[in-house]
Amino acid sequence: MKEFQRVLVTCAWPYIYTIPHLGNLIGSILSADVIARYHRLKGREVIFVSGSDEHGTPIEVEAIKQGIHPKKLTDQNHAIIKKLFEDWWISFDNYTRTESEYHKKFVQEFYYKLYQNGFLYKKQIVQPYCENCKRYLPDRFIIGTCPYCGYEKARGDQCEECGNLLEPTQLINPKCAICGNKPLNKDTEHFFIDFPKLRDKVIEYIQGNPYFDKRIKTISLNYIKDEFKARALTRDNNWGISSPFEGFENKTIYVWFEAVLGYISATIEYLKGSDEWKKFWFDNSTLTYYFIGKDNIPFHSIIFPALLIASGEGYNLPHIISATEFLTFEGKKFSKSQGIGIWIDEALKILDVDYWRYYLIYIRPEERDTEFTINNFVDVVNSHLNDTLGNFIYRVTSFIKNNFNYIIPEPSSLQEEEIKEIEIRNNLIDKVDKALSEVKLREALNFAIEIAREGNRYLNERKPWDAIKNDLMLAKNIIYVAVQFINALSVVLFPFIPKTSLRIRNQLNLSEKIKWDDAYKEIKGIKINEPEILFRKISKEFILEKLKEVRKAN
Repeated sequence: MKEFQRVLVTCAWPYIYTIPHLGNLIGSILSADVIARYHRLKGREVIFVSGSDEHGTPIEVEAIKQGIHPKKLTDQNHAIIKKLFEDWWISFDNYTRTESEYHKKFVQEFYYKLYQNGFLYKKQIVQPYCENCKRYLPDRFIIGTCPYCGYEKARGDQCEECGNLLEPTQLINPKCAICGNKPLNKDTEHFFIDFPKLRDKVIEYIQGNPYFDKRIKTISLNYIKDEFKARALTRDNNWGISSPFEGFENKTIYVWFEAVLGYISATIEYLKGSDEWKKFWFDNSTLTYYFIGKDNIPFHSIIFPALLIASGEGYNLPHIISATEFLTFEGKKFSKSQGIGIWIDEALKILDVDYWRYYLIYIRPEERDTEFTINNFVDVVNSHLNDTLGNFIYRVTSFIKNNFNYIIPEPSSLQEEEIKEIEIRNNLIDKVDKALSEVKLREALNFAIEIAREGNRYLNERKPWDAIKNDLMLAKNIIYVAVQFINALSVVLFPFIPKTSLRIRNQLNLSEKIKWDDAYKEIKGIKINEPEILFRKISKEFILEKLKEVRKAN
């Protein structure tokens, strides 16, 4: 991979209609955090941005039902979700929102530029209209029977049952989602984005992007063949960013087409409107990452690049799109109403954050849909975190406390076994580095925990508790090598379980300011702090009981 000076890390903006669940978190946000932390350790200039997607009809419909203004609803939800991401140790440089004035201004100016460049046109269409509510019924304002699968509660933008994208006029037996009346069809005029004009340039971009894997390219090119048609930019609803076009001020920008521009506006906002943001969006020495779910691939590999091309400004087009498959819970889709799954606020009331971060990355659905099961969660926590990682570190630090008065021993000339062990450690660090650079998070985590496994194996083989009785220098050498393993763990685990990483470094009395190369550094002669137990064993019964208590309290 070409060496980049700067890295822009983005993840899909969570729609704050509800609190995200564990599948939402690993699908974009947590994965992005791992990569942002990794590149910071490597010494690169990193900006990690996202924000609350708060416009569109679902929020507006819910606010109408609650009898409040949509802004009040999103103010509440944004504050809750922003705090939850902080509690999950997500290291955003800027977690903003689509109600940001930076965002609204940028979106309006951006689409006015597309209009000037000839990529927008007006078109009259027919849309459902509710005479009782005196409103058009776009997207979630209308429900009816899906023409594809027959699901009777399909929405005007998508069928939740079969996943097909829909137009409101396609629904069978439609009715207003607010009052239940049958709508009539009425003419309305909208601005459309002329995507077919951009077809050839987008295909050229997709085919020529060396960072797209075969899966991304196949999905994207198939979409262009079948779905890359003109799309309505404006909507007949009140909650959103007002259209910047004369005579269309009472319409809003379609939520999908404005939220995707948030990656740019969030960067501008973070850098306080200075021209520094342009280094991340126009300079070819910047590498860009987009972490999304697989259902968002076309919007990031086709729609967003097409919009950037249409602007004529020379934006960096997406480099790496890391799209996860879906995470299910005990074999079923997450469902709040049916109590299927665990939500990110619930999880933190059950166990500390790193239990969850570790397991979610361990099962990250990188190539196929993956199942979260409580049984497997318990097994991984007990085996990896408690028995392997925590046990290794506690064994070594306790030995130093009890036998060397808290001082990490200094080695004499190392024997062949110890030299070989340091080489094994260095090789594992290299493997974690390579896997992270290739966005293979699961593989990287497995190499990281292998350092602890190897450390345990080495201790069991060399037996410092025997050596201390008759060969003090050998015991010092063994523990010295074991400490080098712990130091490496404190660095390579930082992208995955940062809270634990810092606790490990605190036990060794090391700085919290970490660089990747610190993993290879020699650690000796330091007085350590009091050893502590990092993890504890859990059971399925414990998880279920705690979950029950949390939901009862709510």
